[in-house]
Amino acid sequence: MSESAAVLERAEGADVVGALRREGLEAHDDAGTKAMYSSDASLYRIPPLVVVRPRDADEVAAALTIARETGTPLTSRGAGTSVAGNAVGRGIVLDFSRHLNRVLAIDPEARTAVVEPGTVHAVLQKQAMAHGVRFGPDPSTHPRCTIGGMIGNNACGSRSLAYGRTSDNVAGLRLLTADGGTLETGYDAAGVPWVHGGETVLASAREVMGLHLATARTEFDRFGRQVSGYAAHHLLPERFDLTQALVGSEGTLGVITEATVRLVVDAPIRVVVVLGFDDIVAAGEAAPAVVAHGPTSCEGLDSRLLAVLRARRGDGAVPPLPDGAAWLFVELAGDDRDELLDRARRLAASGLGVDSLVVEDPATQARLWRIREDGAGMAGRSPADRPAWPGWEDAAVPPQMLGSYLARFDELVAAYGMTSAPFGHFGDGCMHVRLDYPLDRPDGTVVLRDFLTDAARLVGEFGGSLSGEHGDGRARSELLPHMYSPQAIAMFAGIKRAFDPDNLLNPGVLVDPDPVDADVRVAGVPPFRRRLAMAYPHDGGDLAQAVHRCTGVGKCRADNSAAGGVMCPSYLATREEKDSTRGRARILQEVVRGELAWDAPAVHDSLDLCLSCKGCASDCPTGIDMATYKSEALHQRYRRRLRPRSHYTLGRLPFWAKLIGRAPRLANLMPRLPIIGRLALWLAGVDGRRSVPAFARVPFRRRDVSRSTAGTPVIVWVDSFSDSFDPEVAEATFRVLEDAGYAPRLPDAGLCCGLTWITTGQLDAARKILGRTVAALAAEARAGVPIVGLEPSCTGVLRSDALELLANDDARVVADATRTLAELLAETPGWTPPDLSGTTLVAQPHCHHHAVMGWAADAALLASTGATVTRLAGCCGLAGNFGVEIGHYEVSVAVAEQNLLPALDATPDALVLADGFSCRTQIADLRERPSIHLAQLLDPARIAGDREGPAAGG
Repeated sequence: MSESAAVLERAEGADVVGALRREGLEAHDDAGTKAMYSSDASLYRIPPLVVVRPRDADEVAAALTIARETGTPLTSRGAGTSVAGNAVGRGIVLDFSRHLNRVLAIDPEARTAVVEPGTVHAVLQKQAMAHGVRFGPDPSTHPRCTIGGMIGNNACGSRSLAYGRTSDNVAGLRLLTADGGTLETGYDAAGVPWVHGGETVLASAREVMGLHLATARTEFDRFGRQVSGYAAHHLLPERFDLTQALVGSEGTLGVITEATVRLVVDAPIRVVVVLGFDDIVAAGEAAPAVVAHGPTSCEGLDSRLLAVLRARRGDGAVPPLPDGAAWLFVELAGDDRDELLDRARRLAASGLGVDSLVVEDPATQARLWRIREDGAGMAGRSPADRPAWPGWEDAAVPPQMLGSYLARFDELVAAYGMTSAPFGHFGDGCMHVRLDYPLDRPDGTVVLRDFLTDAARLVGEFGGSLSGEHGDGRARSELLPHMYSPQAIAMFAGIKRAFDPDNLLNPGVLVDPDPVDADVRVAGVPPFRRRLAMAYPHDGGDLAQAVHRCTGVGKCRADNSAAGGVMCPSYLATREEKDSTRGRARILQEVVRGELAWDAPAVHDSLDLCLSCKGCASDCPTGIDMATYKSEALHQRYRRRLRPRSHYTLGRLPFWAKLIGRAPRLANLMPRLPIIGRLALWLAGVDGRRSVPAFARVPFRRRDVSRSTAGTPVIVWVDSFSDSFDPEVAEATFRVLEDAGYAPRLPDAGLCCGLTWITTGQLDAARKILGRTVAALAAEARAGVPIVGLEPSCTGVLRSDALELLANDDARVVADATRTLAELLAETPGWTPPDLSGTTLVAQPHCHHHAVMGWAADAALLASTGATVTRLAGCCGLAGNFGVEIGHYEVSVAVAEQNLLPALDATPDALVLADGFSCRTQIADLRERPSIHLAQLLDPARIAGDREGPAAGG
């Protein structure tokens, strides 16, 4: 019997789930929850028996009591961003992030904060910085990782040269031991550590240490990033600092319910020096000399990672760098700008490397650090464009040996026929990497085991640590004998027995470890290509590979608006894992494994609140495109079956709009009739709290508009929304293009991009509709005629969805020819934007515009007009048919409240720019405020009217 089966059998006999619920605990054991919590950001998949989301420390104690009485393992989990597999387990998983996530107190004078373990790093940071202090460690996952998770792994981050590890920044802990006792740790005024409670546990621990004094004194604390194993040196009798000993114990010695952390004062001025090198080995060799200049950070990467980034996001994603094939990003911080710049220039001129660049601009610095922060996700695709996985992602060696280690490591990777893109904290001797293990092969896990074993031996040869900050988890615990002596391994076992004699707490990690090649998530998962509607060209036509792009880094659980991001609006609205991109990917991974059917309730529940905004397609560093997967899931679920009402109405809106366009006055009257209007909305699947946009009295295509034939030809893709609801946008576009020297014209009548069919998963019909359109446009595109779109979502279909749905040469030709208005004008020789100095704009980019086309051309155009522009991040919340459907109103409004509505309320006199019809509709519906399209902003007729009188549309 497998260990999972044994746990399940014991739990069913003891009715563990029932016992938890009788105690009033929030316990979830449905298939969807088990799927979502079966993985973290590691290679491993271990479905739990039940997930408990405790509301306070008493509920944690109750869950621990039931685990102890029933012999059920218990695993603590924060944000689930562990890359080593130490946040998954077979028994009870405690999710601290849902409720136990508060900052309880901040003392700026003492420079301490008291937090619950589920507190997100960014939340603590925001509150602390309001007092002029901050929490020092800043791992790349800081927007979503929890303080409890950082304590469990002894996380460090890029600025550990200045602030140290998490263990250096924890001032006290409150935790429960496996026997139900409470331990409190801390330091007195003189810095002497103290412990309250746990006398029996501590006596056992001291007894163990008495047997291993020489081992603890000689094998540990050899360099800063020696994180692997227990920090046994802190249990020596001459120091016995239990706080530091518990940090990094990966939830195997106790369950933390509260932590007191130290805060620091940040230097106000930062300068980044970028040093270029011939290769990554030279960068590693130079790192110790760089550290001698006193930086707060010294991060390394090479051209392999940048190549992956450019392939995903284009050349513009990488700011200018000095010459070289590898680089060190070196941050200097201080209080005196002149002194700081002098230090920076001396470092740049020190002869370390082949070229250098001093970066003072904070925005450019932020772009550089974003490359590093997204490294783990970006490295999810290898330089060979294969899936790349964690498992050996944070080994560290003494910094003076890093260059030699990097050279040997590259040789080892090549010997296995794999590729990698290393990066990391070079100033600390720590390297991060993802590797394209051949896990799709029958012998994939054999290769994994062999490589990890050889990599562990290599680190041992250099006197290094298997883990430099992520912990050992399931990925490396079995390999600890390659780093430590048998005496040290025996000492670890003794420490574990002292604190957790029954092996209840996170079993399989550190002591009596699970095999490194057991429970690998993607191993044995066959390709999933049967009867798919989408082509998945970037994943070899394999849906299994597409959904397994999600490695669990959890960026979708963060508020990405500060960086102009969109992902993931539904998670930010509900804070539920099922409504995150990661949660949805985990559910779909179970589908391709055959564990869940397309019509399973868990699949519906996870995808229901997905706005199909495509934010993840650009913002997720692994390249997940949940909008496409949702369309596929709806297609599979409802193929040849009765669909929701809204699929027949909103999902076929262009069809109905064409019919209604013949009698728009009657259509506009009906929603205002008290009984008939409400009934009509209900029948259409529309929430009764929504207003219905008015149909144009005369659609654009039926208007008698005088059009110029002189100039460069351009096809204007007038979508159904612009044609039937907002023809003024199309009219303004024609005027702008004619003024720019173009001869705009329409494509053949009756063409549609099929957007609403795509978003509702009616993909057979969408393929036919879009196929006709692309075939017609391809002839124009081959003749060199550009195609300019008005509605961003429809433009996005021609640029992206057509490639997924049709996957033919016509689609590729049309995608290459399709432009946004701003892109086309930027390519137009001699065109100059109007002078809009004195105009204040609030701009809401459409999500598909952000994700598919990018908004850079629009930003540059607006900047050149002289207008004052506030660009909003995030989604408007309407998202096509999503926000008007019954059951989605509350989430739609909650999404709007994240960025859009506060910005509108703060700038009542600003002109609102929104190219998306759904964005303009949401703004009008929730704030009764007008908004305009870029074409209307640039419209010569509007500008002429402004010169003659008051501004229009403002």
